[in-house]
Amino acid sequence: MAVYEQKAVKKAPSNSKGVIHWLKSNLFSTPLNVAMTLLGLAILFWIIPPFVQWAYTDANFSGETRSDCTGDGACWVFVKMKLDLFMYGFYPQEELWRLKSVLGLFVVQLFAFKFFKSIKHKFISFSIYLIIAFILINGGIFGLEIVPTDKWGGLMLTIVVAVVGIVFSFPIGIIVAFGRASNLPIIRSVCVTYIEFIRGVPLITILFMSSVILPLFFPEGITFDKLLRALIGITLFQAAYVAEIIRGGLQSISTGQYEAADAIGLSYWQKMLLVILPQALKVAIPNLVGAFISLFQDTTLVLIIGLFDLLAMVRITAADSTWLGMETEGYVFVTIVFWAFCYGMSRYSNKLEKQFNTNLK
Repeated sequence: MAVYEQKAVKKAPSNSKGVIHWLKSNLFSTPLNVAMTLLGLAILFWIIPPFVQWAYTDANFSGETRSDCTGDGACWVFVKMKLDLFMYGFYPQEELWRLKSVLGLFVVQLFAFKFFKSIKHKFISFSIYLIIAFILINGGIFGLEIVPTDKWGGLMLTIVVAVVGIVFSFPIGIIVAFGRASNLPIIRSVCVTYIEFIRGVPLITILFMSSVILPLFFPEGITFDKLLRALIGITLFQAAYVAEIIRGGLQSISTGQYEAADAIGLSYWQKMLLVILPQALKVAIPNLVGAFISLFQDTTLVLIIGLFDLLAMVRITAADSTWLGMETEGYVFVTIVFWAFCYGMSRYSNKLEKQFNTNLK
C-alpha cells in the first residue's frame, strides 16, 4: 500500500505580500498594536513638524554676526562661524592643512580597504596610516612644527581619543581574556582582579586617577602629557570590557572545536589564534561594536580633566558674549555628528556580521 506524504505548504516570502500586508501584520495586528501605532504617530506629529519649522523653514543660514539671525528659527550662522573651533579646537589656523591631509588620507584608506582582500594587508595599511596621521597632527619631524596637545580640541580630539582607545584596547582585551581563561592561577588571578576592579568604577574615576594619581608614581622630574594620561586611562578602562566580551565569545565555542584542533596536533597558541579566536570574534562582533560606540560617546568626559572635545567646544563658544543663547544650535550640531558616527559604526557592524556569517542557509 503506497503511503503518500503530504508536503508542507510553504508561505510566501513576506517581501512579496505588499505594504498593506506588512502594515496589518506589524502595526495593526491587535488592538494593542493599533493603539501603540496611533500613539507613536501622534508623538511624531507633535515633534517633527515644529522641529522642521525651527531647524529649516524659519532658520537663518546666511550671515556672519548675531544680528543676521532674525525670527524664531535656528541660527545656523553660529555653527558656520564657529565650525573651525568645533572641528579642530585651538589648533593653529596656518597648520590646519595637516589635519585636512589626515582626513584626505583617511578617505584613501577606505578605498585601500576595499582594494586589499587580505586582513594582513589591511592591518599593515592601517598601521602606516596611523603613523603618518600622528606625525602630521603632532609634528616634530620633517620640519613640521610641534603643536602641543593643549591646542588639540573639537571633533579632532574626540576622534583621536576614540580611535586610540579602540585600537589599543582591542589587543590588550584579547590578552587579558586569554589570561582570565588561563589554567595558571597567578595569571588568572591578576586578570580577574584587573577586570573586576575596572568594571567596578566609572570611567570618570579612571580619568581622575590617570590625570592626578598616575603622575605620583613617576620619578621626580618626569611628567606625562595630560592627553597621554587620559588615553592610557581610557585604553585600560575599555580593555577590561573588551576582555569580558571576548571571554564570552570564547565560552560560546563548543568543546568539539578545541578537541578537533588538538587532534590535528596544533599547539595551544596555534589552536587559540587560528581556530578558536576567529570564531569567538565573529560571535562577539555586535557586543564589541556596542562597547566601541559607548566609548565614542564617553569621550565627552575628558572635559573634566581639562581637555576640550567637541561638546566642550560648543559650551565654550556658546559662552561668547556675542553669541549668547546659541547653545541649542550647537547641541543639535553635536547630536547630529555623534549620531552619524555611531550609526556608521553600527552599519559597519552589520556588514561584518554578514561578511563573516558562515551558517548554512
